[in-house]
Amino acid sequence: MVDGAGAIARRFGMSELVIGLTVVAFGTSAPELFANVIAAFRGSTDLALGNIVGSNIANILLILGISALVYPISVKFSTTFKEIPFSFLAAAVLVILVSDGIASGTSVLNSFDAFILLSFFVVFLYYMFGLFQNSHKEALDGEEQGHGKQHSIIKASMMSVGGIIALTLGGESVVRSATEIGIQLGVSQTMLGLTVVAIGTSLPELATSVKAALKHKTDIAVGNVVGSNIFNIFWVLGLTAITKPIPVSAEIFWDIVIVLLATALLFLFMFIGKKQKLERWNGTIFLVLYLIYFGFTIVRELGMVT
Repeated sequence: MVDGAGAIARRFGMSELVIGLTVVAFGTSAPELFANVIAAFRGSTDLALGNIVGSNIANILLILGISALVYPISVKFSTTFKEIPFSFLAAAVLVILVSDGIASGTSVLNSFDAFILLSFFVVFLYYMFGLFQNSHKEALDGEEQGHGKQHSIIKASMMSVGGIIALTLGGESVVRSATEIGIQLGVSQTMLGLTVVAIGTSLPELATSVKAALKHKTDIAVGNVVGSNIFNIFWVLGLTAITKPIPVSAEIFWDIVIVLLATALLFLFMFIGKKQKLERWNGTIFLVLYLIYFGFTIVRELGMVT
């Protein structure tokens, strides 16, 4: 998928950042969308919300952490000052929407909240269209030329679609198997969504970002994660809330806040050390924080069970 997406970017004069933020991000968010809609229809709304929140935490702390360890990630100016803040906005909007009634335990993401989320998604698509126009103009002016092996548009499209299908099926297979294990262990749907299912549906982002990092296509590596987080909240969660209202517990509210803090930390790292670059020490901090979060989630679950 990385090879195909890069080839399409060059063929149509699109920057690899745009492809990472749109085509790749949408493709790697497919498992979250599929799993959430199925979970909503089955009434497992705790699993659906936990999946999105857990996936977004894993995307930043786990996936960017591993990717930065594989190869330091240079982040473009627009990503630092536009896409990452937009991802922060997505998390902030979600925190605001679930804040009402959280103290009394009556907070719900309803169809009106879904409309707000989807409206922001339309704004994001409009921004992407403008970004595409600018990258196309730069390519025509010779300011941004693609590098690497060229493929025909048919072959590149088949590679991209085939990669998305394979990643989706692989991620869903992990989720299905892990869910069965979780059910047999008797853990809560929220815990399952935040950890096992979240990591399972984030495997496409992990595979794509690490592959991109190995190929030094860091625009795709970071664009995939940032774009996926935006897609997950505005698009996937928006569609899920339309399917069925999602109750929000006080417990998962703080996990949503962690998404906000993780995104803020990603933005802060852009100005510490080498500017606009995720270095290996940044990746190490991300991984350590994720392990702490994962451990905290397990301890919290054990406390609730007890």
